[in-house]
Amino acid sequence: MSHFILLVGSTLGSAEDLADELAEILQKNGHHAVIHTSPQLDHILIKPEHTLLLVCSTHGAGELPDNIQPFHQQLIQQQPNLSKLNYLAVGLGDSAYDTFCNAIHTLDHQLTALGATRVAKLLTIDVSLQDPPEEIAKKWLDHWLSSD
Repeated sequence: MSHFILLVGSTLGSAEDLADELAEILQKNGHHAVIHTSPQLDHILIKPEHTLLLVCSTHGAGELPDNIQPFHQQLIQQQPNLSKLNYLAVGLGDSAYDTFCNAIHTLDHQLTALGATRVAKLLTIDVSLQDPPEEIAKKWLDHWLSSD
């Protein structure tokens, strides 16, 4: 059994709903999953051997949602060594905007710069498409779990 820490950046709740779905999939596959909707750096530093799963929507003109901004600032200010951290990342956005999924790209870049290793392709989901984000993310996570 693996342990997953889900950190959620959400403004209107869609990323939080998606994180709930992904945690349920992980649990059905025999993993332990904890969701944090007020992410803090300590959530990933306490148990760096746990896998991080970031789920973040893009807000406004490409900004991070308010609830995950403190986490991002802690990464920038404290510059922790994250070389033992493996993570997955899922972004939600609308491709009609030039800043499509900018928030998850910002977090992904910062984690990588601090030594963390993304263990699967970054998933960006266009919420303006017909397919529900949950279905797209489920296929992506199932594929990763079966290949891990």
